[in-house]
Amino acid sequence: MSKKYVDEYEKAYTPRLVMEEASRCLLCLDAPCSSACPAGTDPAKFIRSLRFKNVKGAAETVRINNALGAICARVCPTERYCQAGCSRSGIDKPIDIGGIQRYITDYEDALKMDTLEVKEANGKKVAVVGSGPAGLTSAAELAKLGYKVTIYEASNKAGGYLRFGIPEYRLPTEIVEKEIDRIVRLGVDIVLNTRVGEDITMDQLRKENDAVILAIGASKGKMLPMFLNNKKAVLAVDWLKKVKSKKGNIKVKENVLVIGGGDVAMDVVTSLKLLGCPHVTDVVYEQFSEFKASKKELMGAQEQGVTIIDGYVPVAARGGQVKFKHRVINAELKIKADLVILAVGQYVDANGVDVEIDRNEVKAEGVQVANTNVFFAGDIAHGEKTVVWAVRSAKEVAYRVNKFLGGK
Repeated sequence: MSKKYVDEYEKAYTPRLVMEEASRCLLCLDAPCSSACPAGTDPAKFIRSLRFKNVKGAAETVRINNALGAICARVCPTERYCQAGCSRSGIDKPIDIGGIQRYITDYEDALKMDTLEVKEANGKKVAVVGSGPAGLTSAAELAKLGYKVTIYEASNKAGGYLRFGIPEYRLPTEIVEKEIDRIVRLGVDIVLNTRVGEDITMDQLRKENDAVILAIGASKGKMLPMFLNNKKAVLAVDWLKKVKSKKGNIKVKENVLVIGGGDVAMDVVTSLKLLGCPHVTDVVYEQFSEFKASKKELMGAQEQGVTIIDGYVPVAARGGQVKFKHRVINAELKIKADLVILAVGQYVDANGVDVEIDRNEVKAEGVQVANTNVFFAGDIAHGEKTVVWAVRSAKEVAYRVNKFLGGK
């Protein structure tokens, strides 16, 4: 087992250091950090509570607003959202909101706090398809309102990409399991090994429930045609799942080429380095000014010594040898590797769910399929494709479902 891979990459705050960081907060009256949080976790409020040593109150704020608070604290690209809005940026640097939130949720876990409360059962049932961040959040929000919620998950374990995709050093499996346990304690049932369209139909779900929420993610990796049937090429999502399921206990090749420049690609290249791969080269379609990966993930890869070449497109492949051409200048590049990992995007497998998908999103206005009791959230909804945005999407859908079913 690779100790580097299973140890959290970022160190947690000590009590003294987290108080020092919280004391930097300017206590803005109309805090831009809270306005900029997609999930509505209200960082201004929980930082204010922490600053005045009310850690329990801070934990209550995080958890009431975000059922996946401990997960978002670790994987949210805060530099795009809350920290981008932080007023402190104009003085020195933004408050480390993600780090503070992690400290608070770790404190909550240590005290075995159970903040979320459930209202009296209202007799109505909701089915959720998919147990990723959107599915879990929508289930939690509706369970709190008294709905009987059942999640249907095709895999043998719940969590979706949280469990199978995000590397252990960024998001430990233990954290995912604890967040799921909190949601189950709200009365949510999770039915595993059940694929909609095979083991149960959408017609059954619609008839047996007052509402159905589709929260299926873009979990399938895209394969470039030139790599079809290439024994030296694998998909990033499949490789990440294998590594995480084995807790990093795998052998890696000496020389690995990764193609792609998003967060998934950064997860792959950093994982390779932490697992001991000496030569990791990442070739990216985007130039650095267009990079899709979060700055934090990009910096993490660079700190590990990953070679990143920007602006090149693969044009031919044979075995482990790949030829690239630059998008702008007249330049070619050839790289020969022991293994090629493709992180060039993912797509939604909507077989069996009876909705029309266009460019990985449900072809419908808003969050409801017209003239049905079917709603949708997460990757297949309109909006950004991050965990924190999935939480936002799921909270909105829970609100819409509640209103649709006559709730206040």
